Amino acid sequence: MTAGPHILCINPWIHDFAAYDFWARPLGLLYLAGLLRNHGCRVTFIDCLDRFHPRHPQTDPAARCGRGPYRKTPIVKPEPLADVPRRYCRYGADPEWITADLRAAGQPDIVLVTSLMAYWYPGVAETIAAVRSVYPQVPVVLGGVYATLYPAHAARATGADRVICGHGEQAVFDALEAYTGWCIGPKTDLENINALPRAALDLQRRLPFVPVRTSRGCPFSCDYCASSLIEPRQDKRNPADVVAEIRSWHKWCGVRDVVFYDDALLVNAEKHADIIFDMLAGSGMDLRLHTPNALHVRNITAKTAKLMHAAGMQTLRLGVETTDFEKRGMDHKVGAEEFFRAAAYLREAGFSEKQMGAYLLAGLPNQDPGEVEVSIDGVKAAGITPVIAWYSPIWGTKMWDAACAASRYDLAADPVLTNNAVMPCLPAFSWDLAARFKDRIRN
Repeated sequence: MTAGPHILCINPWIHDFAAYDFWARPLGLLYLAGLLRNHGCRVTFIDCLDRFHPRHPQTDPAARCGRGPYRKTPIVKPEPLADVPRRYCRYGADPEWITADLRAAGQPDIVLVTSLMAYWYPGVAETIAAVRSVYPQVPVVLGGVYATLYPAHAARATGADRVICGHGEQAVFDALEAYTGWCIGPKTDLENINALPRAALDLQRRLPFVPVRTSRGCPFSCDYCASSLIEPRQDKRNPADVVAEIRSWHKWCGVRDVVFYDDALLVNAEKHADIIFDMLAGSGMDLRLHTPNALHVRNITAKTAKLMHAAGMQTLRLGVETTDFEKRGMDHKVGAEEFFRAAAYLREAGFSEKQMGAYLLAGLPNQDPGEVEVSIDGVKAAGITPVIAWYSPIWGTKMWDAACAASRYDLAADPVLTNNAVMPCLPAFSWDLAARFKDRIRN
């Protein structure tokens, strides 16, 4: 029997002013790795962001529930952002470490690189250049969020041979046939989320937490968000399969921290999330659950709050964005009565203010900073911790034109200018404004 093709999957470096591992893993890429391995391919994985690289000082994977700082190296800022008074860094393993890992992996038949934030593309380009330095003739295929939202720019700026938009399952099979001649007929329905194999999380050096996606897509189309552009259709997994996957990783390596990656975890909760939480509560597993992606406040009922607490939820993040409920027109996700009712349900279920955080958008086009301060006070009055989320303009969203009109930059010229760390829709970057909001939250 002829051996299957060797596929190298790579999670690229981040170039930014700030980055931290808040339960970040390339789950989409690891799902593709699981699918390809299920079809007889040899799959290897290199994570340029690996905090547990053997040449890096070792830390406890369970510390901070699996979170932690990336290794960082100061590098030259992109020329368009030279005026920003912040240090710019490469986050992740040293390049010589990754070069050694590439050589040790052996020459692959094809390389798959993922991407996330559009303004991180310089790190993607450096990653692909590193691959080229070791394997100059091997085709490189780029997918992920940036590739989906900015395919033409990605094709020009990164050096990839092919750019994949959206779901990569069929596209990867097509690329494999085009570049290597290997023709692999899918064993499963690639459009059915319940038919796909599990993500190949075991390819990581360490598994400090389990990232889980119980659904994909979001039924909302908020003015500032690209979820509906990336995942235009919402699909849900079988709750029993989700719990079985968590149990498998818990049993295999004793991992306790489970992180939900859903964009709309609580939508139709009574038929989906409530069932998952109820099963986890009765599973006998000692778990800590986390939802760094915002939960839709409108869907939090007394029952759901109690089930989340019983299941072991430790970190809740709510999508509030603003408490200016009367004038709110950018998402229509929640009203004042719904917000305060949900907050009461969560407190009654046993959640503390430390466990509950509400994302508040700052740096929106033409936004009065006083509006953010009013929202901070409103969230604190509900017994929830405010969490400032600085706005990043995203091409294709409803707010894009307003962002372009308000920005001091030509946002359409270069995705690097959309970095939320530079407050692109304000007249200038302001440490004072950031400190003002932090002081308001503390005091």
